[in-house]
Amino acid sequence: MLKAVPRLTRVPHVGSRMSKTCNLAALAKFHRASGAACQKAAHKSHDLPPMPPCDFKPLKHQGMSKQRMMEIRKLHCHPMTMKVTSYKSPVFIHQGHMQWLWDTDGKRYLDFFAGVATVSVGHCHPKVTAVAVAQMKRLWHTTCIYVTPPLQEYCEKLASLLPDPLKVVYLTNSGSEANDLAMLMARLHTGNHDIITLRGSYHGGSPQTMALTSNSAYKYPVANGGCTTTMCPDVFRGPWGGSHCRDSPVQTIRTCDCPQGQCMANDKYIGQLDETFATSLPSRVAAFFAEPIQGVGGAVQYPKDYLKQAYQRVRERGGVCIADEVQTGFGRTGSHFWGFQGHEVMPDIVTMAKGIAGGFPMGALVTTPEIAAAFSKGAHFNTYGGNPMACSIASSVLDVMKEDGTQQNSLVVGTYLLTELAKLRDKHEIVGDVRGKGLQIGVEMVEDKVSRTPLSPAAMNDIFEETKDMGVLIGKGGVYGQNFRVQPPMCVTKDDADYFLAVFDRSIQNYMDRR
Repeated sequence: MLKAVPRLTRVPHVGSRMSKTCNLAALAKFHRASGAACQKAAHKSHDLPPMPPCDFKPLKHQGMSKQRMMEIRKLHCHPMTMKVTSYKSPVFIHQGHMQWLWDTDGKRYLDFFAGVATVSVGHCHPKVTAVAVAQMKRLWHTTCIYVTPPLQEYCEKLASLLPDPLKVVYLTNSGSEANDLAMLMARLHTGNHDIITLRGSYHGGSPQTMALTSNSAYKYPVANGGCTTTMCPDVFRGPWGGSHCRDSPVQTIRTCDCPQGQCMANDKYIGQLDETFATSLPSRVAAFFAEPIQGVGGAVQYPKDYLKQAYQRVRERGGVCIADEVQTGFGRTGSHFWGFQGHEVMPDIVTMAKGIAGGFPMGALVTTPEIAAAFSKGAHFNTYGGNPMACSIASSVLDVMKEDGTQQNSLVVGTYLLTELAKLRDKHEIVGDVRGKGLQIGVEMVEDKVSRTPLSPAAMNDIFEETKDMGVLIGKGGVYGQNFRVQPPMCVTKDDADYFLAVFDRSIQNYMDRR
């Protein structure tokens, strides 16, 4: 069993069904830091409740017009920038505060995607902002060839949150870079080359990590190799699954005849991994990469014992096990600070980014002294890794997570969201599955529950666009683009959840009425 990581400070139980007035009063202390109690919303649509209030006053946008921004975006930004721009009518973001964003026209949005699960403690959190300003006045940048207090202070603080022997930290600028280094370290340490990953995974878009990423939308026809995929143990969309497979408040609608304590779906998926070893890999491997819950793949969860058994098989073949915590780390799953702890496994390398610094560009790799030593045989240098600005901000983010109780809030609000979303699944034929833990949530959309055929991109876009028009921003994912991703800043409240649920329900119903 893993050594328990100390639980963050408990916050009031925001999932309870009390009146709005009592709920806000009970949460007053918590939300003084989060800024979730704010100005009355002007936006109403049909039978929607009012948007939760917010007393933060954004600055009026006085800069470039929307038309000019789009002209420049099309003329001077790489075409990929336009390709990944969300919405037919793009959102022109001007300012943010905690779980709120404002566009250049002053319209307020409830952010339920957090810059792709990155804005962990909220946009421009006052305490983090104050630390950033103070550090900027003191020292913007030196490299790690000099010894600066923020680097050492942060590495010690981060290492204290991981169990032994995961105590050696290497700082990077992004999750892709951290995963690049994890691949290199695994190969140097083991002397082997082949790496295994799950279908539907996303581990980065660099030339190296593209080989790890198993989703054709993010692949290019260029040479990258040494990575083999195995079947993703997706208990909703995959060939096997049931109603007790995953560690989530919400299970699939598939029936299950497994005896108590057994999971036939898990056995089948582990059998597929064994088949991959027997047919597609040499006798010795370098590593196995897995996200504790797939992010871009659509919050896909595996049977409860899958990672435990997969890790054992990989280690028997000389490989190391790598947990990609880029999206699941820092308390987002609620029950644990790291996603791998929910699987009761001990990885050899942990990679992280996104929420690590609340949106400031940063990533990290944490490993054992033994694996780190293999990397030290050569020389590697990162100009911006360990930058004093990044380290000061990331250190402040950890402090705020503890002070604001964001892990506990993720558990309480996330569990409430999941159980309420399950009611929408039961209400709407096109909602096939609801899954996740904490505030790492996926909603899989289908043409119908019997076939489980992915809902069309056009239909997904209709619902996605209308949800935005009613003031809520969410994400999309999945191998077929059939998943809505719900990964808000970890400061959101039950009132925010209720507003999102009302908007999402209305958007789905409106689409169904048109269909």
